[in-house]
Amino acid sequence: MPAYPAQPRAAVIGGGTMGADVAAVFARAQCPVAIVEPAEARRESLPAYLRAALGDFAHLAELVTLVSELDMVDWRGIDLVVECAPERLDVKQALFARLEELAPADAVLASNSSSFPIGRIAAGLRTAQRMYGLHFFMPAHLVPLVEVVMGPASLPGGAQQLAEFMRRCGRVPVLVRKDLPGFLANRLQHALSREAFNLIDEGVASPEDVDAAVRFGFGFRFLAAGPVMQRDHGGLDIHSAAGATIYPSLSNTDRPAEALRSRVDAGRTGMKSGAGFYDWTPASMQAERARYDAILHGALRLLEDELPPVQPGPPQWRSA
Repeated sequence: MPAYPAQPRAAVIGGGTMGADVAAVFARAQCPVAIVEPAEARRESLPAYLRAALGDFAHLAELVTLVSELDMVDWRGIDLVVECAPERLDVKQALFARLEELAPADAVLASNSSSFPIGRIAAGLRTAQRMYGLHFFMPAHLVPLVEVVMGPASLPGGAQQLAEFMRRCGRVPVLVRKDLPGFLANRLQHALSREAFNLIDEGVASPEDVDAAVRFGFGFRFLAAGPVMQRDHGGLDIHSAAGATIYPSLSNTDRPAEALRSRVDAGRTGMKSGAGFYDWTPASMQAERARYDAILHGALRLLEDELPPVQPGPPQWRSA
């Protein structure tokens, strides 16, 4: 194995798709990382998966160590722990209680949870001040955004340092200063989804037309400018006037739409079941994933000049 410069060392707990992609992000920045994955079959598949995720930097997969248990990690010098375990609060709380004992006292403890407030996960930890959300978006090795979420006890300085480390990994971090369910990006996504599914329920548009309206309309522009910047482009007076007319008619239901609930009840949960709003075969899933990944790669090329460059180097941060 080649000699790499001294780097931050990370541990990723969970080697599923998200955990593996997060490990690829760190390896791409030449950060040695241990993945804890108890399932033998998944562990055996990870080297090939990581090489594919790293692409032209496949040789950096050598920086990833695979172990089956927490006790097998060399915890000396670990700077950052990222939990990518199943979305169960009790599982996460028990895991972090164990990590608090294993990880060095000044290591950052982070959760990739997409739903649970960080304060709830950190409840009972003696060192909750070093606990943060570090929320990536699938596929994490391609989507640049990562949310750095502060819990009630999280140190502000540590959050800023963690965000800077993410920039050095070539990510685009956003700091979420209040520990709300869904954080920042998922709250925005769910606001859109609530209206989208309501329009389907009301017979205003088909699922296909809803998707087309987003992808080839305002969503197309989002690659160039977010909703705030777009309003500066178009004029705040125009948006304010339109909002006064449209807002009263928008859905504000506190329940998932019938179009969503009925499909879940029928077992039509998406690609993993072979059907959701669309029907899927193994061949159509493979083709769709290839199309999807190709467009994401194309988007990355378009945004290349606006993304932080990967900057391998020695550790610049600690939790205290």
